[in-house]
Amino acid sequence: MSSVKKKTSSKKAVVADKKADVSQSSEAQQYVAKDTDLRYYWGLTIVTVLAAFTRFVMIDLPPKVVFDEVHFGKFASYYLERTYFFDLHPPFAKLLIAFVGWLVGYDGKFKFENINDDYVTYNVPYVAYRSLIALQGTAIVPVMYWTMKTLGYSASACLLSSMIVCFDNAHIIDSRLILLDAMLNLAVALTMLAYAKFSTYRTQPFTRIWWIWLNLTGVALSLVISTKYVGVLTYVTIGIAVVHELWILLDYQRGLTLTEFSKHFVARFYSLIVFPFILYLFWFWVHFAVLNRSGPGDTFMSSEFQESLVESPLAKFSKPVNFYDIVTIKHKETEAFLHSHKADYPLRYEDGRISSNSQQVTAVKATEGEDSILNDVNNHWEIVPIDPKFDKGVTVFTNDIIRLKHVGTGGYMLAHDVASPLKSTNEEFTITYDEEPYSRAYNESLFRLRLAQGGSGANKNRKKLVKTKATPVRLIHVDTVVSMWTHDDEVLPEWGFGHQEVSGNKKNTDPSNAWFFDTIVNLNANDSRSTYIPKKVKPLPFLKKWFELQFLMFHHNNKLSSEHPFASQPNSWPLAVSGVSFWNDNENKKQIFFTGNVVGFWFEVCCLAVYLGLLLADQVTRRRNIHLLNKKAQSRLYNTLGFLFIGWCAHYLPFFLMNRQKFLHHYLPAHLIAALFSGGLAEFVCSNNRIQSSSPIGVNKHRFTALVFVVCAGLVWFYYFFLPISYGHISLPPEEIRKRQWLDMKLHYSK
Repeated sequence: MSSVKKKTSSKKAVVADKKADVSQSSEAQQYVAKDTDLRYYWGLTIVTVLAAFTRFVMIDLPPKVVFDEVHFGKFASYYLERTYFFDLHPPFAKLLIAFVGWLVGYDGKFKFENINDDYVTYNVPYVAYRSLIALQGTAIVPVMYWTMKTLGYSASACLLSSMIVCFDNAHIIDSRLILLDAMLNLAVALTMLAYAKFSTYRTQPFTRIWWIWLNLTGVALSLVISTKYVGVLTYVTIGIAVVHELWILLDYQRGLTLTEFSKHFVARFYSLIVFPFILYLFWFWVHFAVLNRSGPGDTFMSSEFQESLVESPLAKFSKPVNFYDIVTIKHKETEAFLHSHKADYPLRYEDGRISSNSQQVTAVKATEGEDSILNDVNNHWEIVPIDPKFDKGVTVFTNDIIRLKHVGTGGYMLAHDVASPLKSTNEEFTITYDEEPYSRAYNESLFRLRLAQGGSGANKNRKKLVKTKATPVRLIHVDTVVSMWTHDDEVLPEWGFGHQEVSGNKKNTDPSNAWFFDTIVNLNANDSRSTYIPKKVKPLPFLKKWFELQFLMFHHNNKLSSEHPFASQPNSWPLAVSGVSFWNDNENKKQIFFTGNVVGFWFEVCCLAVYLGLLLADQVTRRRNIHLLNKKAQSRLYNTLGFLFIGWCAHYLPFFLMNRQKFLHHYLPAHLIAALFSGGLAEFVCSNNRIQSSSPIGVNKHRFTALVFVVCAGLVWFYYFFLPISYGHISLPPEEIRKRQWLDMKLHYSK
């Protein structure tokens, strides 16, 4: 009897266990069921449509030049006119913008000179330009979605990562204006996608599909570095991943001979370094082929380089300068003209300092066109040699020593060891009437012409023909070795008629010391210089031109260390505590302020912090021989998320070492990768990854869906809240503007 009971209870236990197994199995199926392709495609369609809407809506507003459109719109115009210019960035993205201008038949006459210049008045195809950028910005979002799918994440994780960028205000603003950042960010996103796809085929080496994605990774890397030089950080990211993979392949347990390993190394070296570099050089070849006419960038280049360019229409007005020519002299940076008049510096300045109380030398801008300058003898200067054998008709070269005679009053320009009116550390410029050779006043009126352009050693002091409008020079005072300089930071008070101060700058290599001999006033029809003779073009090998330009680009990039009111430090970027004023309309009280979506930025920071905590906890427990994570979870934590985390670090941390101007937009590639990382980590946290657990292994879809919904709702809310200052389409009352002045943000019209 007892044996029968035992058998009955045993059968019940087995049935109960089977029911529990079935229950647990069905629950596990609920968690680990893979998303269908239809679910992925619906998510991809939704985020792509949303990205297109946020970037294309009201893209024609404002119909004026905004922020750095003054640079990149201008460069497109130079491409269309084929006139040579100099810029710090590689040419690919700029060529793409110019190509759009060429497609719509634009002639490039508008030069984007000033922020707020009106596009409509000059019939500029700015909507076509901006649409190209918006298309690139839109493409970033589905590329991110595809990357997350390739990495094996659920449709919800794909949606979360792509929504962080889709509704990020900084990405949206950069994708609606004629800027390079959308192209850079798209190239970064394409690189991450291509390498992720390549990684899925690493078990099929040297197959056709393996080669396709390896080479596409190289193409994407080339596009990154051909857009901006910060793209080298993407190279670092992929480089770390490749070195890690090669290190694993080198292990003898992998079964590869050294010959087979060498094939892997050579394949990656060619596809990720050699091939991208060839593409990089190709864009420079196109750059030089298009820009075959002399232009505003000539002054940066060597005379040998300049001789390889066809003269621009400006060359017709560029004439060799001779001694005893009467000229106007123009400051390169402020475009003010050297001037003097019958008025003296006050004996005592407002701060109590004493002056020489002698004739003023100032700088004035053309208020009524260039004719107002040419017709005023107080802007005329005669170039007088110190060597009596130099007669009229002898050409002036750099390194020559000259005197400048003021035509309006008959005196000679002089600099001496007296403090200037506004800059107490600089020397005063004045006029002397002492013509006695070798007297003190005579010696103080001697100036040496130096070529004011890049170069070092003997190259910067080389002898070169001085031509009007074409040869930038520094006028170095022989006696005290200061450079003639002016500025418009502050103008002279009433006694100086609001003119710009002219003074002696002790920083002789300062680029703002550059002047031009602008126009020869006394040039007559009988002078041979009145006849324009086009110069003969001398070819220069491509690599020689490329090396010269490459050196100058790196040289000037390293010099970008001056202060800027909206520059920021990297420690402020992840939390988006500051921003940049891109555009403001004082008349209608509208503005565009560049800042990130705080919800997305802060969510990323939380995910990065949680990840470091998870790594620390896992390593500590492993030290005590406690293994909590299953193998799949370990792979996700250390391999997939580890790769994305390294990518974020590589695109962010190096900025702490850079001694140059830094802005929030430099963080956007790192933000993009952090968005991929955050979607992956959010899914990881909402999963049961433990080896031994009563709960099934897999993603808790209900918990994860709730998290995605909350984050996305926050993203959309912040996007909408900052909409007026992201698009600049409406004005806000001061109280509404103050509500948006979070953290260190300083907005216009808040009072």
